[in-house]
Amino acid sequence: MSKESKKRERGIFKVTIQGSVVNFVLTLFKFFAGFYGHSSAMIADAVHSLSDFITDFIVLVFVRISSKPQDDDHDYGHGKFETLASTLIGLFLLFVGVGIFWSGSTSIYKVLVLKEKLASPTMLALSAALLSLISKEILYRYSIKMGNKLQSKAVIANAWHHRSDALSSIGTALGIGGAILLGNNWIILDPIAAVIVSILIIKESIGLLNSGIGELLEKSLPEDIEDEIIEIVELVDGVKGVTKLKTRSIGNYCAIEFDMLVEGGLSLNHAHDHSIVAEKRLRARFGKNIYIRIHLEPYKE
Repeated sequence: MSKESKKRERGIFKVTIQGSVVNFVLTLFKFFAGFYGHSSAMIADAVHSLSDFITDFIVLVFVRISSKPQDDDHDYGHGKFETLASTLIGLFLLFVGVGIFWSGSTSIYKVLVLKEKLASPTMLALSAALLSLISKEILYRYSIKMGNKLQSKAVIANAWHHRSDALSSIGTALGIGGAILLGNNWIILDPIAAVIVSILIIKESIGLLNSGIGELLEKSLPEDIEDEIIEIVELVDGVKGVTKLKTRSIGNYCAIEFDMLVEGGLSLNHAHDHSIVAEKRLRARFGKNIYIRIHLEPYKE
């Protein structure tokens, strides 16, 4: 493993471990505040934080695997393992969102249909929601910054998990605060907040799943990126065109394959020089670790 890869892996481990410590403490406090503060919204929020804690370990395990170099069984490296990690995080978020939605909806049904009374939430639950909101928003901003710096899709996905937890804490705080300030007739605001939070979580999970599954199923790079690749290559002196372009993502890198049209009368050395220039320009734009395969074809009028 190169020094750069080791440095990147250490950076990912550092930000993930820091997040897991915060998630562990918050999870314990939220469960305590939810049970003793009589808040179903806070218990749902605690479950969300617990899922955050679990996904931290997913990142730690899969990033170590994805950092491995090429071997006989993985000619393109292990980058897809990081994509798999972000996909699993999205799946966790989906399960969490659906679970919170079910719990909140059940509580609302009990109040409106069965005429049951819910226990009024306390200031302990509200304090936990506010603490979670502040700490998880700080953690999101730090993680998204580091994820972009380290070019780690798993860390970025985990950052959005932190943001979804912060958003859930906003809804939780509003629900709990409304139930406390408006009195017993408005206790239903607590489970309503849980349902609203669950919808936000489900929406975020679908975005992560769409991105991860698309990459795992070898989806091509966006059309604007492919157009940019063609433009970069065709600007090389002596290149007459690009055909049969194929692209795909491999974790944080990408693979690019195409036929490059050059004058048929050029010597092999000259034609190869054109391909070297094209390759250097592509690596300067998309990263030096991308995979490039260029097939030279004679240009015909």
